Amino acid sequence: MTDPFVVIGGDAAGLSAASKCLREDPERDVVVFEKSRWISYAHCGTPYFVKDEVDRLEDLLSLSPEEADERGIDLRRGHEVVAVDTDARTVTVESGVETFEQAYGDLLVATGARAVDAPIDGAALDGVFTLHGLDDAAAIRAFLTPPEEFDIADLGGGDALDASAVERYGELAPPETVAVVGAGYVGVEMAEAFDAWDLDVHVFQRSERPVPGFGDAVGDAVAEALRGADVTTHFGEEVVRLRGDDAVESVVCDSGSELDVDAALVGIGIRPNTELVDGTPIELGESGAIATDAYGRTSAADVYAAGDVAEMPHAVTGAPTWDPLGLPANRAGRAIGATVGGDPTPIGAVADTAMVKAFDLECGRTGILDPDRAREAGFDPVSETISAGSRSGYYPGAAETTVTLVADRESGRLLGGSIAGTDRAAVRIDTVATALGAELTVAELERQDLGYAPPFSPVWDPVLVAAKVLNGSL
Repeated sequence: MTDPFVVIGGDAAGLSAASKCLREDPERDVVVFEKSRWISYAHCGTPYFVKDEVDRLEDLLSLSPEEADERGIDLRRGHEVVAVDTDARTVTVESGVETFEQAYGDLLVATGARAVDAPIDGAALDGVFTLHGLDDAAAIRAFLTPPEEFDIADLGGGDALDASAVERYGELAPPETVAVVGAGYVGVEMAEAFDAWDLDVHVFQRSERPVPGFGDAVGDAVAEALRGADVTTHFGEEVVRLRGDDAVESVVCDSGSELDVDAALVGIGIRPNTELVDGTPIELGESGAIATDAYGRTSAADVYAAGDVAEMPHAVTGAPTWDPLGLPANRAGRAIGATVGGDPTPIGAVADTAMVKAFDLECGRTGILDPDRAREAGFDPVSETISAGSRSGYYPGAAETTVTLVADRESGRLLGGSIAGTDRAAVRIDTVATALGAELTVAELERQDLGYAPPFSPVWDPVLVAAKVLNGSL
């Protein structure tokens, strides 16, 4: 192979790029190196696997190794790229058996991100988990299953599963009390998962509200949903230590308070895996992720980056941002695959659009909600929060839906929004995200012709109500 497209990382961005490149240029040699045994899986589905709503690990796979082979991808699992030489246009690969160099014509760095537990002491104790992969999810579910009911074959996973760690937890008595450290996406969804196993669940968050990136109204709604499900919340308390000899026995907060627990889930954030490009001409952005241009190209010739390791332009500010979520990774990977295959395709912009479920509560967010961030971007933010019915009031199932919209005072341009409710609330955020992508003003959003039928929406959809109120304020 004299001009292969080499991809580092076999998950969303990497395999999207490999597949699209081969569709554009079927004669191109495409090699994907993945250091683990898992490929192309749904990170966001892991809490529901732990909850036992998803039966088997294979159910979370978007693409199997066999399907990758059928597409013509030269997939090398268990192969870790340990160095990149942009002058020689090679990567150094360790397989566990040998170390070798692979030449590239084009290179995609799609090494993803990793969960962090620093600066919390004791995160290496038994019974302490992060959730950033299928092996993590399998180990947690094994720990929650009574030993007499545990059978590793029930989890699935085949040769990709780290069986030794999972079996060890499957032999232990299940925990009774669990601390969830961090109330972001993972923390809130895992609180629900643990509750389904009848654990005494405690959620710790150093800020005064959960899911801080969703704004105050959604944070208050999530807090109420957690407490309504008998989850004990510890907001405004920062966990600094996990105490125990070999296994976790308690969590200690900065206030000095201590709670006895049998397990802990640390979900305080992730960091991009950029160490591979240290010492290369590949530059990082202000976020710490790899800087890219509109086509996903890095500062090194013929080297691209995508997914959780890379920045993308923001739909509102136009500035580089780090948005480590599934859709941006898939979309950027697909665009880069098209570009490498001969069809130059922009990776597009992101608006930080996200959804989270807290028991029966559905939440969504998009764009800029934080007033300080809006001001830093040169806007003068104005916001309004409303509550409106999800369906016609006379139709069964209608529920209050809370919507916050933020706009720029001078231009009237929509900057962001959030939503919370129990009746198909989260998907309504897509209307706001689409408006952001089109750079609509609040007045223009108010005039959009959204669908109306009593089972689905009132005449004035909650998003339109919010736009009408905010436009009046402007």
